[in-house]
Amino acid sequence: MAESAVRIGLVLPDVLGTYGDSGNAVVLRQRLRWRGVPADVVAIHYGDPVPDCLDVYLLGGGEDEAQALAAGHLREHPGLRRAAARGAVVFGVCAGLQVLGTSFVSGDGKRHEGLGLLDVDTAPGRRRAVGEIVADSGAGPLTGFENHLGVTTVGPGSSPLGRVRTGTGNGDGTDGAVTGHVLATYLHGPALARNPALADLLIGWVTGSPPPDLPLPEVDELRRERLRAARRGARR
Repeated sequence: MAESAVRIGLVLPDVLGTYGDSGNAVVLRQRLRWRGVPADVVAIHYGDPVPDCLDVYLLGGGEDEAQALAAGHLREHPGLRRAAARGAVVFGVCAGLQVLGTSFVSGDGKRHEGLGLLDVDTAPGRRRAVGEIVADSGAGPLTGFENHLGVTTVGPGSSPLGRVRTGTGNGDGTDGAVTGHVLATYLHGPALARNPALADLLIGWVTGSPPPDLPLPEVDELRRERLRAARRGARR
């Protein structure tokens, strides 16, 4: 790994890797490299100590048992907590959102302690939320898909990431939560592939400045925008 490379920690992909959220690491690394910023992905597997020296940490989704396992591991190996305390960027999706919170209740009714990096608590809802989700946020409209039973309450120590236009999210008309440089959402997709503006927000936090406005590889912008509009329920 280059000494000056941005170090992207992919946290427990063998435990929190059910919905393809590991792709967020690939997207973040490539968007950095496109802008001339060297970046490498460091996979942190179950049983490994969690280094506190990385620049950004990514957590994905998983089932109840895997989520409880991940929370226990990350409490036992507090490198992620130490990194967040010094300002490292942390991004969680679904189970990752709940693990980063204060506590969550699994389907068997057992309450588990989270990492406390977000002021959120999660309990099982009555119906599973499955399908496309659209939320309006400071990074623009966000799209993804959700598959979870959790209802998440955001306390005064955090702010919701966005307001839900379509779908369920936290269960109260909002989605996700943000505290400082810790951000989480229920959006799978992977979220950073479907929402490049959100990826660039994280890059700005990591590098200390907004990503430079450099030309990126050509894409079919019209096709991409039509796809995003369809996901938002709009008509072009």
